[in-house]
Amino acid sequence: MKILLLEDDLILNEIIEEFLQGLGYNVTCVYDGMKASEIMYDEHFDLLILDVNVPNITGFDFLKSLREESITTPAIFITSLNSIEDIEEGFNVGADDYLKKPFELKELELRINNIKRLLHLDSDELDIGENISFNTKLNYINYEGIKTKLPLKEAQVLKYLLKNTNRCVSQDELSSNIWSYESAPTSSTIRTYIKNIRKIIGDEYIETIKGVGYRFNKK
Repeated sequence: MKILLLEDDLILNEIIEEFLQGLGYNVTCVYDGMKASEIMYDEHFDLLILDVNVPNITGFDFLKSLREESITTPAIFITSLNSIEDIEEGFNVGADDYLKKPFELKELELRINNIKRLLHLDSDELDIGENISFNTKLNYINYEGIKTKLPLKEAQVLKYLLKNTNRCVSQDELSSNIWSYESAPTSSTIRTYIKNIRKIIGDEYIETIKGVGYRFNKK
């Protein structure tokens, strides 16, 4: 599970990073909102842990902009802003949880575990649409009880698009995340993988954004 940590207190940032890494998480740390915005469009994250009062772009504004672009990555605010108005604003801009500083690291762990449980982040079955799911461990599509095995690369492409639901993913992003240690695929190769996936799940889920990339649309 990959976590983006936005915290401008260098010591606290390091403490949280080491704690989460000790729990087995892959943690990327940033210290200001502008850097968080930049890295968000280059990498995929499963969870965001965000301070609010950070340089350049506040945590509130950062998350609000993501939600306005239909990026639904779950988010926890960690902040010393503890008035009911602050908490209300945090949830209004799209937070899944709000943790007031100072807090015990164990409590952060419990909040993360609760989000994972509620959103099925550890589940091998990802919903595609009505009566369609994708098993990310065994790489098969389950459509109305009929299971169709996907080749490895098609499975990796579908999984990445699902993890970035409602966000346009460029061909370069797909290439760098799926073929990171291999020769980069051609555009026609990626189009072929997308075509093969559509043959199984239908054409309505994966949208081609001309000149940009692909987007998995889920209502």
